Amino acid sequence: MSMAIDGEKTPLNPKNQVQSVAKAFAVLRAFNRDASELTVAEVASRAGLDRGTAFRLLHTLMELGYVRPVPEGRRYRLTLKCLELGFAALSADDLPTHATPLLRECVPRVADAASLGLLEQGEVVYLTRVEAGLDRHGVVRRPGTRVGAYATALGQAILAWLPREEQVAHLNAIERVKLSERTLTGMDELLARLDEVRARGHAVSDGENAYGLRTVAAPVLDLSGRPLAGVSLTVGAARMPVADFTALAVPEAVRIAAELAEGVRLSLGSISVTGRAA
Repeated sequence: MSMAIDGEKTPLNPKNQVQSVAKAFAVLRAFNRDASELTVAEVASRAGLDRGTAFRLLHTLMELGYVRPVPEGRRYRLTLKCLELGFAALSADDLPTHATPLLRECVPRVADAASLGLLEQGEVVYLTRVEAGLDRHGVVRRPGTRVGAYATALGQAILAWLPREEQVAHLNAIERVKLSERTLTGMDELLARLDEVRARGHAVSDGENAYGLRTVAAPVLDLSGRPLAGVSLTVGAARMPVADFTALAVPEAVRIAAELAEGVRLSLGSISVTGRAA
């Protein structure tokens, strides 16, 4: 993790961490669906605290209204007030809204453009995009824009995590034409590419979709491992060599995709992939 101060990213400094706050959240996280009522000793054990600290934190959280004692027995449980902690994040309940600030963090620090898209009938549908400085390439990817998935890193990153029969169906759903001399259009070579993407964990495109652009992409996976969407980062080729861009951008794309997947999981379905173009 990192913290932003005046627009700059700085490493998290342990000296800046308030231990009492960290311990309070450890107490809250000690409770879950399978352990909804806990004793002081159980909270201390699950939170990694001594019993005295756990006791004081529980009583502080009781006074604030986030914990209450169970009438029978020396146990405690969370209150519904804890829902307030998540409502701010869930108030905008679609994936594009949650993705936009994460994408914005990468432009122009890492890439010239950052996108979230989904797969629909052989095409990538862009849901949200943040960019700076790609106008000169004549590439427009506004929300709702559709591009053949076969020719994009974003599309390949989503396709690679589908069963083979679905990959074939999507690839056959649209006409596959060469957008540059590097575009793959043959079924066998595209399926081989998708196998490579799956094995590598991300997709890379160097001028296959548009001259002078380099893109990396990673899938947003649900709990079953099925792709919900994809995240991509794009840079003008003149800005840096493909190897340097890949080394810089792949971890960022994978991180954002994983964070969005975790958000979907934790929201229990409240965050969904919406905003699809008709």
